[in-house]
Amino acid sequence: MSPPPAPSGPPWRREDGGAVVLALHVQPGAKRTTVDGIHGDALKVRLAAPPVDGKANAELRRYLADAFGVPQARVTLVRGETSRQKTVRVADPVRRPDREWESLR
Repeated sequence: MSPPPAPSGPPWRREDGGAVVLALHVQPGAKRTTVDGIHGDALKVRLAAPPVDGKANAELRRYLADAFGVPQARVTLVRGETSRQKTVRVADPVRRPDREWESLR
């Protein structure tokens, strides 16, 4: 029996049909919103928004929608609404910045 195929890509990203699902570690309260490397098995994102009243989650959705070239309605917070560890689904991305983020350490 042959071994299962090795997963392709980084552990923080998986493809789900036409969507991209990202495992993120977010750090609210930064000076600007940016992807800032890898944190364990998650992509680290610094957010220029405080972690109050959903502002950090709104900034995360705005940033990812802009990065992937989709409306914010296509960016869904799957898990982690009140946590720094989040899972986000981007439906039908136009751009794929996650491929550039693979080289981050």
